[in-house]
Amino acid sequence: MNSDPAISEIQDTLPTTPSQLTALDQKVLRQFPGLVVRKDLTHGLKQNAVVPTYVLEYLLGQHCATDDPEVIKSGLESVQRILAKHYVHRNQAELVKSTIKEKGNHKVIDKLKVELNEKGGFYEVEFTNLGIKKVPISDDFVRRFPKLLVGGIWCITDVGYEVSEETKASPWQVETLKPIQVAKIEFEEYIKAREQFTTEEWMDVLMQSMGFNPEMFGRRAKLLTLMRLIPYCERNYNLLELGPKGTGKSHIYAEFSPHGMLISGSEVTTPKLFVNNTSGKIGLVGFWDCICFDEFAGKDKKVDKALVDIMKNYMANRTFSRGIEQLTAEASIVFMGNTQKSVAYMLKHSHFFDPLPDKYIDSAFLDRIHAFNPGWEVAPIRHELFTTGYGFVVDYLAEVLKHLRTEDFTGTYKKHFEVTSEVSTRDQTGFEKTFSGLMKILHPNGNATSKEMEELLSFAMEARRRVREHILRIDDTFDRHDFIYRPLAGGAAVTILTPEEIQYPAFASPKTKLVDSQTPPEVSLGESAPAPLLEAVEGVSEKSISIDVPQPGHIVVPENTKGWSYRRLFELHLRGAKKITVSDPYVRHFFQARNLMEFLNMVHNLVPEGDEVSVHLITQSDPENCVRQEENLDQMVSSFTGSRVDFSWEFEQNPNFHARSITTDTGWKISIDRGLDIFQRFESGPFSVEQAIQEARLTRGAEVTYIRL
Repeated sequence: MNSDPAISEIQDTLPTTPSQLTALDQKVLRQFPGLVVRKDLTHGLKQNAVVPTYVLEYLLGQHCATDDPEVIKSGLESVQRILAKHYVHRNQAELVKSTIKEKGNHKVIDKLKVELNEKGGFYEVEFTNLGIKKVPISDDFVRRFPKLLVGGIWCITDVGYEVSEETKASPWQVETLKPIQVAKIEFEEYIKAREQFTTEEWMDVLMQSMGFNPEMFGRRAKLLTLMRLIPYCERNYNLLELGPKGTGKSHIYAEFSPHGMLISGSEVTTPKLFVNNTSGKIGLVGFWDCICFDEFAGKDKKVDKALVDIMKNYMANRTFSRGIEQLTAEASIVFMGNTQKSVAYMLKHSHFFDPLPDKYIDSAFLDRIHAFNPGWEVAPIRHELFTTGYGFVVDYLAEVLKHLRTEDFTGTYKKHFEVTSEVSTRDQTGFEKTFSGLMKILHPNGNATSKEMEELLSFAMEARRRVREHILRIDDTFDRHDFIYRPLAGGAAVTILTPEEIQYPAFASPKTKLVDSQTPPEVSLGESAPAPLLEAVEGVSEKSISIDVPQPGHIVVPENTKGWSYRRLFELHLRGAKKITVSDPYVRHFFQARNLMEFLNMVHNLVPEGDEVSVHLITQSDPENCVRQEENLDQMVSSFTGSRVDFSWEFEQNPNFHARSITTDTGWKISIDRGLDIFQRFESGPFSVEQAIQEARLTRGAEVTYIRL
């Protein structure tokens, strides 16, 4: 048969020798033989087969779990043949039916749903894509795979055809049925192999397993992404994530695991979710590990108030009722929705729950949410974010996460830290369950260092604090309290604030403010640097600081936040300068030159008409790209000739030149650990808001210190 163009394109990019693999790829192939797959293979096949990722990777894991290019090529062709021959496209359903009739039986890959025929006392199956219904199915299959009854599952099935003498009997028969999933896992082997990786390496392996290129994500961005896995490994975990469209919020719940169920927020009913009192049939929560409500936000959504009340009880106590009988379930609940407003706007005018349907803006309901994942910190999905490296076959990882639901790490941090502030029971339950989930994902053996536990604890407390702070905005009967922990080994207590509280102190509640250097509190933003927005330096008190007068101080730009610009960071300290010197050894690549161009444009806009300021760059030559580097810099010199900015540059030959700073003839030195490179990569183009407006970009995280010379 002719090779599929998408597969041919993948084959063209295959590494010719194992040595071209990254060290991480080689390590994961060595430690998990037969359980990993190149993730771009999945992406290529997804172009032509509308099946969940775990279905494709089940097949790829059987045929392509290697680094041998020839085996991968052969395996791809095998998977291609299997999908072409057995996967049922809706528009080819009649052709497949004809094939089954002519051959007597035929193997198909389809999603199967089963219902009980109450009058006949037997089960009937529906083939979603094939379009045949009311096909009798053996009770044995239903007993072995009860999820057939709730939502359905993807299977490889032998379907037979034989016309019966009974005119009402179905001619179709289900002869064999096998769910597409890993048969079993060796958890001890998983733990042993995990110990061969550092935490950073393991984080990257998990990111690649989710299909992402870890090099495109900062550490905080990785934690925000991995947090989406917690509902799979933590029982009865309630997660809310709101953010812009296109950030991949629902991807992990739609296709990552056969134990997760994605439903539209407006499609669910009480009988479907919990129990049908008429038939006694248990709903989704009884069969799935994770249920995600997609498109949950929207004021126009119709909401059953009775469903909200039942969900409140289930999310708090794991119980729901069938008549007078109390039932329990372990399904985690995830709510995903889109926001239309900026973070600053919501902070100033409303609250983060404002996009939800009105009946869900209920303080008692919202208090059951264990963590609020800030989706606005996640970069929009684009091609360069996807990985070409090796990661776990997702169904294998899904089974590992399911196994970890039996573990409990909620109190592990207490060996090193104690919570010293008064927190409610639900607050403590919230951040402890988040901490436990992150421990299971990153440290499944429980052997994390004190520093690693502190990172996860502060991140978990931040996620719960976001819930608490915005409940207070809609219900002032809730008690206000801080989230503070203290190391048992000694050291200052740490107060947790969310990034948005620190970034927008004028809008956040409770208000954060500038602090006197004599009593500086330590503030943590998960893994971000512990510092308030502006910390006054020696001899400068809070009262003496004016927002219109430049002051010595220190600013932390948290990773994965928006609302930052060169003008916000530098305007006050550059105004009035006639000479500005930029020292940065790394103005080499195109994006670094573009950053410098934006800085020069900002300076130009600060200079009054009729005045001029000279800006001199001191940088180092790029030995691999020096010609292009000089061309870019010379082009900027030419571009600004005759403008309000007189730009010049020179190469510094000192090999010890590493520090990045901006100095002015007015006596200021601005030290920047990242230089001008404070933004993550973004979509470019004439219609990209990120290209036009710096405040719309996600930050990489930086520290800026203002020094009076």
